[in-house]
Amino acid sequence: MHVPRPHPYQQPHPYRHPLPETPVETTTRLRPIRTRHPIRSATAAVCVVLGLGLIGGAATGAWLTSDSSADPAAHSVYTVGRSAWHSVPVDTLFPRTLSGDGAGPGGADRLWTRVAVAPDSGCKAALDPLLARTLGPVGCERMLRATYADATSSSVTTVGVIFTEGDTEAMRALSTRFTDQHLDRRTDLMPPTYPVKGTVAAGFGDRQRASWTVHVLTELPAVVFAVSGFADGRTVTDPQPVDKAMAANATTAAAQAGLGHDAKGIADRIERGLRRTITDLTEKPE
Repeated sequence: MHVPRPHPYQQPHPYRHPLPETPVETTTRLRPIRTRHPIRSATAAVCVVLGLGLIGGAATGAWLTSDSSADPAAHSVYTVGRSAWHSVPVDTLFPRTLSGDGAGPGGADRLWTRVAVAPDSGCKAALDPLLARTLGPVGCERMLRATYADATSSSVTTVGVIFTEGDTEAMRALSTRFTDQHLDRRTDLMPPTYPVKGTVAAGFGDRQRASWTVHVLTELPAVVFAVSGFADGRTVTDPQPVDKAMAANATTAAAQAGLGHDAKGIADRIERGLRRTITDLTEKPE
């Protein structure tokens, strides 16, 4: 009796429903084999010997000229990083809690708790049009976002990762442009919030954005951003990028509340976690 071989286990997709399984195997009817002529049999044997020699030579050449591991392109940081949005568990990308030892104003400790995770999306529908056009040269594979609240539930922060389609040159060019043109300081390029009904982030909209950061990575095909605001839904008329909001002489309400520290602290920890995860995925087996 034929016993079908079981499927190898596959990790469930963190954002989508799994696809229906396919049959274990498909069989076809075998055709009858004719009686071989002696001359044809001898010719076939010679062909087999020659074929085996060619295959053996090719295999030996490949073994001598390449690594025995899988295709290097499949293990490249950019290849793995670009697909991380659907292959890495959401709790790995956005941990339920983030510890910010010394990440607050004056070196105070911070603790952030995840409020909710947004469904994965494209960039055009979620980003402001100007920011979407600015990131256009590197493309947008997918964008993931999550919102966190601080331990006192007085501030909320949306952090996001945009997985791009750009190669190393494109990512470096975009990073240079952000640095040279100070694009990360422009209020018209602030990243979006992710308000969540029924939570402390329910009133966290565009007018509540107080401090933000946008970082274009060059060793990974990703852009990491974070934007923070007050949990009480108050309107902020003078938002500041994190470097200004964290300055020692900053006097705005957002700065004094440590919202710049929140945006930077959360973004840094999500970015470090992403780097660590991609590094682990790209390590070749010994």
